[in-house]
Amino acid sequence: MELHLIIKIVHMSSVALLIVAFLLRASNLLLTQENDAPIAKGSTALIGLQHLSLTWIVLTGVTLLIMNDLQVQPWFYAKIILFLVMISSLIKAYKTDERILLVQRKAGLVISGVALAAIIALVMIKPVFG
Repeated sequence: MELHLIIKIVHMSSVALLIVAFLLRASNLLLTQENDAPIAKGSTALIGLQHLSLTWIVLTGVTLLIMNDLQVQPWFYAKIILFLVMISSLIKAYKTDERILLVQRKAGLVISGVALAAIIALVMIKPVFG
């Protein structure tokens, strides 16, 4: 098998793991009703799975970018911006700070879910600009 294809498969598998971890961690937060519930307390396996998948996405993405001689399509920049939005809103959703309200956490989770869905849509559609 070609190395480029193997790295691409690992990259897509990491995205699938991220989606699973995202949905499992989100279900805990979305089902929480009280503001004083332990939001940041979660399964360490799910937290580890989410961190592992995000790390592999970044590492394999940079590797693929280098293998393509930094030649990218215009939609790639939108994908990177959406990835940063997703990461920052996930940080807001799961940060261990009692001053963050439950509604703010849920909003951060929704924003990150929309950003993740937009990234997947961009990759599937691969729009042509100009």
